[in-house]
Amino acid sequence: MPAVAASDPAPSGRLDRDQRERALERLAREHFDLVVVGGGVTGCGVALDAATRGLSVALLEKGDWSCGTSSRSGKLIHGGLRYLEQLQFDLVRESLRERALMLRRLCPHLVRPAAFMYLLEHPVWERAYIGSGLGLYDVLGGAGAVPRHRHLTRRGALAVAPGLRPAAFRGGLTFYDAEFDDARHTMMLARTARAYGVEVASRAEATAYERAGDRVRGLRVRDLESEAEITVRARHVVNAAGVWTDPLHKRLGVDGGLRVRASKGVHLVVPADRIETRVGFTVRAERDPMIFVRPWDNGRFWIFGTTDTPWHLELERPATTAADIDYLLRNVNRFLTRPLTREDLVGAYAGLRPLVAGASEETSHLSREHAIASPTPGLTTVAGGKYTTYRVMAADAVDHAAADFPETVPASCSDRIPLLGAEGWPALWNRRHRLIAQSGLEPEQLEHLLHRHGTLVYDVLALIRDRPELGQPV
Repeated sequence: MPAVAASDPAPSGRLDRDQRERALERLAREHFDLVVVGGGVTGCGVALDAATRGLSVALLEKGDWSCGTSSRSGKLIHGGLRYLEQLQFDLVRESLRERALMLRRLCPHLVRPAAFMYLLEHPVWERAYIGSGLGLYDVLGGAGAVPRHRHLTRRGALAVAPGLRPAAFRGGLTFYDAEFDDARHTMMLARTARAYGVEVASRAEATAYERAGDRVRGLRVRDLESEAEITVRARHVVNAAGVWTDPLHKRLGVDGGLRVRASKGVHLVVPADRIETRVGFTVRAERDPMIFVRPWDNGRFWIFGTTDTPWHLELERPATTAADIDYLLRNVNRFLTRPLTREDLVGAYAGLRPLVAGASEETSHLSREHAIASPTPGLTTVAGGKYTTYRVMAADAVDHAAADFPETVPASCSDRIPLLGAEGWPALWNRRHRLIAQSGLEPEQLEHLLHRHGTLVYDVLALIRDRPELGQPV
């Protein structure tokens, strides 16, 4: 059971208005070891990692949890096939290790294996080239987390994906990665951090650094609901603001030590009946990166993307352009017997990747590895990376910050800390037929709740028992 402050009513990790008000009071009153700026996956990961090492931690987000990049990904936990081609073996190995941790221990209720078919356009060399790459992918991924890849003829591929145009490809290779709801995962990170004693507050904007000489000693913070300002005192500040890293440092009057470029990634959404296949697939686009096409929301929709283009406009509102839509439709339609049109689209979203700037002007050529800097005493900046490796980024950032403390801080144990809802997941999943009978819900409804709440589903079922109308699909 997570350790919590004695004043906490329960280690539930609930994030509601009452919790926020209590957090703001404590933020103004207490002195923390670490205050983290940024409520995306990296910031929430930093807060949880630090708290489970025994540090007192505050976590601030100017909007809502996961309201930026962390809710606009491709919804995949993956090793990154494209990184194999770039010979970034360490990044692939690290990513696949994190994928296995999520599937097996950290959040198996939120992350599930997802099957894909790589479509081959050349019969000999491409099969050998991609097949060897997927073989290495299997080896780096270890045994048992997901099934290994296998080869398919064109006939075999059409048997599982009859909606594909036979003349467009010569065969396929099936492989597995993992899918998840990114916003849900980040929120559960924040809730788990709260359960371990982190004081968390959304709609709380950092406006200035508090200093003692050249050392950062905390932050001035504005409550965006009441407009009240408070001072949050801390031994160390971690900036995990993603694409907002540079603007935040500029506003707060420091050199952040890193330069972060924003790369826009667009995904499109179409109804399930518009693509006739039982498995997701990948296609090589005209330019990097690969396009993933896969089912979403229990098979109700397909989402496909992504793009990778520099973004220099307003960070709060990355826009999907006509050129983005045309690019994705053109590349996917090469493989479909029934081409998609703009009229088929029911949604689109754009997110911004925070990439550590390098010499290349093309964001597709920038590394997805993360970087950490301490531009001034008492401040650590973490940027770059990819969603899959958030936990490694977080642990590295806390290591960096902890080196500033005179005492020895325990090593990271976040690889052994399940998120709320994960403890006892295999047994709960095996007992789902009993929960279906007890709750009166349809199997599809109950399984949907299980994959969102895990062992916290009992709280939801209690609400439905008291108010049966809450059990109706929206």
